[in-house]
Amino acid sequence: MANHTSSKKAIRQIETRTEQNRTRVSRIRTFVKKVESLLEEGNKSEVVGAMRDAEAEIMRGVSKGTMHKNTASRKVSRLTKRVKALVAA
Repeated sequence: MANHTSSKKAIRQIETRTEQNRTRVSRIRTFVKKVESLLEEGNKSEVVGAMRDAEAEIMRGVSKGTMHKNTASRKVSRLTKRVKALVAA
């Protein structure tokens, strides 16, 4: 257990940040799953809008420090590739 005031504050801050990051990662996963489910259904009309929302959410995770920039770019790139293949078909 922490004895110093600064250590106690650091523990409180870590708990807060951990909860925020968990929420943000869960939200990102939800948006990505929505795009993937639309891809499996072959729903061309809705998949582009869902992709736009997912990309915004992923990049928001980068700006907040939850996700690394390269990881986010890789995920967006792979999803975009699948969306383009569906729309082109």
